[in-house]
Amino acid sequence: MEKSKKEDIALFRYSIIHDFVNDGRLDHGQKEKLLRQKADRTWHIPHSGRTRISRAVMLKWIADYEQSGRKLSSLEPRQRNDRGQVRALDDETALHLIGLRKELPVMPVPLLLATAVKRGLIGAQAQPGLTTLYRFLHEHNLMKPEGGAPPQDRRKFEAELPNDIWQSDVLHGPELRIGDKTRKSYLIAFIDDHSRLVPHGEFYCAESLSCFLDAFRQAMLKRGVPRKLYVDNGAAYRSRQLEYICANLGIALIHARPYTPQGKGKIERFFKTVRGQFLSGFCGSTLNDINQAFECWLRDDYHQRRHTATAQPPLARFAAGMQCIRSAPVDLPDYFRTMVRRRVNRDRTIIIDRRLYEAPVELIGKQVEVLFHERSPEQAEVKWQNKSFGLLSIVDLQVNCRVKRDKNRQIQLHSDDCRPESGKVWEDRP
Repeated sequence: MEKSKKEDIALFRYSIIHDFVNDGRLDHGQKEKLLRQKADRTWHIPHSGRTRISRAVMLKWIADYEQSGRKLSSLEPRQRNDRGQVRALDDETALHLIGLRKELPVMPVPLLLATAVKRGLIGAQAQPGLTTLYRFLHEHNLMKPEGGAPPQDRRKFEAELPNDIWQSDVLHGPELRIGDKTRKSYLIAFIDDHSRLVPHGEFYCAESLSCFLDAFRQAMLKRGVPRKLYVDNGAAYRSRQLEYICANLGIALIHARPYTPQGKGKIERFFKTVRGQFLSGFCGSTLNDINQAFECWLRDDYHQRRHTATAQPPLARFAAGMQCIRSAPVDLPDYFRTMVRRRVNRDRTIIIDRRLYEAPVELIGKQVEVLFHERSPEQAEVKWQNKSFGLLSIVDLQVNCRVKRDKNRQIQLHSDDCRPESGKVWEDRP
């Protein structure tokens, strides 16, 4: 390279680094900020087709300049040690590699290079480095199979306020003693997108819908009602009951796109923290042990520690927006009742899970909604057209045997047996 071109390049490099070598007042944070700014912009580099300068290159120029006693000549381009040697692929080798890549489009690059050497397409002594091969394949658009999906526009995001978005997922935990058996545990957790606070997390012996709903209910009792719930496409998250609960509470239920876990990056990152900082030191053996330890770890460690992404402890960042939080309704447990639809039979009965219920007379023949808690199915409320008709009563066939009505359709109770008295006309109640 001519001397004048080398001097032009040296002057350009000095113009890039002069802020760092002439101003000793820059602290570490200011220096890093300035390096990022320079690395992010484009430049007109003399005698080069490149337009970007990396942080590492700028640091090397600064070190070369300082080590030379601040001589401008230290910034001139140096002659390569391998000048005169073959640094690129020759035409024949390039054609062989292109053909081999089209034959094996998804083979990993190191294995592709080994295959090329094994077949004699490249000499063992003249094989290119992996960096050269990667660059070559990228230049010829051979890093992905033909017809592959185009790159997607993915961007980092963060909710503006606490409880704007909750993310939820399940982490497979350790095997624990549950009763007299050893069973696998599952951590069901929620994370607030804005603050990274965990409204609730608990280990269960299954990842079923009932376990998820139990964790969801406890999370809202502790931290209020979210505006959006972001989950994946598992069976529990696609259930009609979860959709019903969210709709009644005014929560937008959002499902991640299939095979794109990047959208749940915050909960996945939290699970990584759980594995490295909690599970690695857990010494208990039962479900109760792990849940007590996990609750203490959340309260005393995770929620109080400065989060690297927000530069604030999760609890403090969440509390700063408390005025925007919507508290859970007093009757929140009622929103988590199981809802089934049934048509009332002509004899006023409804069958749910082998239980026989009795509905009001005016609902005969109508399709109604029945809401009940799994743990107390005897407390079943019946609704029709969004109007409540009270609780259903469980049918007692022996009592029904004695319930009669006269010709005026007035209900009477026959106390002796279920046979009508002599000389009287009785009609069974429908």
